Amino acid sequence: MLEPSVITLSADKSKAELRLVPNTHGPVSVEDIQALLKAPNFAMLFPIEPVINKAITETNALCGQKPGDHELFFAIAERKDGTVNITVTDDKMQAIMKITSAWGGKDITLPDILNTLKSKKIKMGLSKPKIMALIQRLSILPPGESCEGVIACGKPAINGENAIITRKVALARERLLQPQEREDGSVDMRNLGALITVKPNDVLMIKTPATIGTPGFNVHGDVLQQIPGKDKPMEPGAGTSLHPKDPNKLIATVSGQPVENRKGMQVDDILQIKDVDVRFGHVNFKGSVLITGDVHEGMEVKATGDITVMGFVESATLEAHGDVIVSKGVIGRLIKDQELSTHIKAHGQICAQFVQYSRLEAQGNVLVTKQLLHSHTTSGDTITVSDAQARRGDLVGGIATAEKGIRAIAFGATASTKTELYCAMHQGELKQQLKELDGSIKDMVVAGLELEARLRKLPPKTEWQNDAGMIEQVKMMLDQKNKMAEERIKEEIEYTQHQHEVEGYFDNYFIKAEKHIFTNVEIHIGNAFNRTQREHGPCVVKNVNQEISFDYSHR
Repeated sequence: MLEPSVITLSADKSKAELRLVPNTHGPVSVEDIQALLKAPNFAMLFPIEPVINKAITETNALCGQKPGDHELFFAIAERKDGTVNITVTDDKMQAIMKITSAWGGKDITLPDILNTLKSKKIKMGLSKPKIMALIQRLSILPPGESCEGVIACGKPAINGENAIITRKVALARERLLQPQEREDGSVDMRNLGALITVKPNDVLMIKTPATIGTPGFNVHGDVLQQIPGKDKPMEPGAGTSLHPKDPNKLIATVSGQPVENRKGMQVDDILQIKDVDVRFGHVNFKGSVLITGDVHEGMEVKATGDITVMGFVESATLEAHGDVIVSKGVIGRLIKDQELSTHIKAHGQICAQFVQYSRLEAQGNVLVTKQLLHSHTTSGDTITVSDAQARRGDLVGGIATAEKGIRAIAFGATASTKTELYCAMHQGELKQQLKELDGSIKDMVVAGLELEARLRKLPPKTEWQNDAGMIEQVKMMLDQKNKMAEERIKEEIEYTQHQHEVEGYFDNYFIKAEKHIFTNVEIHIGNAFNRTQREHGPCVVKNVNQEISFDYSHR
């Protein structure tokens, strides 16, 4: 053990100085020096380990030799001020502070922390209570010990909510798909309830407007822009208007049948017919048509509203600006090659219980509750072949194409009937629109910079403030600048929304089988293709990295 006299404080009391005579004090060990540093005068000093190791090595090397009679000098410990270190997470949404207790020096104070925050450019989301709590913890920490915690948090942007339009009246298709219940609890498939009509001032739709959302910020104070909600148009059609005191309500102005369209609703006159056959002739009506019987072979029915058929449609043509609803079945036959005898076209939806050998074209959804057989079906939205309880619904043969997804209880048949499914085929078009938007935004940025340059080149205001022509020209330039800025913001918002749609395209649009996909079903999702070689159980089929993927986890 070394005598306490070999260690003293330096003249400025900032270091511990060790003086050893190898032949007198050696050999020495780490424990000997550590024991010296535990003395009250030195315990708060920071041990300088490289110097301590050097002192031990040199002293022990000279011990017992002639040079060992000379005194060796080492500064083995020193005072060190406390430290503060602030790190920012990769997403710049949190700042974490670590403070270390001093070794006999000056502890960290609030001004030190504020200076460090300033140097790190952290200025938003700071919590003074959290900072003060760490400083308080520091007061009881042994020398060299640390404490840390989050002292600043950013605020994430809150995206806006999309506009929601809630329809307040039933439609013909809903009436036909919900047969009436008898008093004994059984269902009367022929009784479809009273005809749905509205009268003036009835509320047809209520719109919940889109919200803008709230911008956020990170700890550096950078603004995080939110994505505003997408608006949805609700425009008055024939026989409707916006409520005079509430533009978010759509009301009827006349009596008639409510018909939903792409942008809102209209109220149509109703033409009621028993049967459409050669004795009645073709129908072309401005309004909605209700056929209580059947549409016979070779007949045509056209309407600017809905077409509702309570019986069958057989080898006929139906065209509606609204929905086409067939209570029973749509029956056609194969004439030659790909030509089919029944053709139904709707700007809205097509709904039926049973369809075979028919061509269906809908801008909206196609809903078949029992079977869709050997038909060519195209939908601008989704194709669904299923009853309300998801117990039955077969899509067999033909070609089914839907922009936003296809769902059925079973696809194909045990006989390996060739069935073609096309879904989510328009990502390329969306990408092209995204590219065009990007180009348009860049053009506006360039035009804006050019306009800014022109404004900067204007002579001093004192030279033209009395020139009416020049004043008008400057006003026009400023108006143009403001309009361009507004237009650019709109396009940037549209670009962001488009980008999200493109990125999530194949997550949102897919094919779903509730029970089976049989063999020889051709699946096209975007550019991905697969022809089933075996039967698949309940699954969701998606395009994953341009390959068809079967996901069975939704069973």
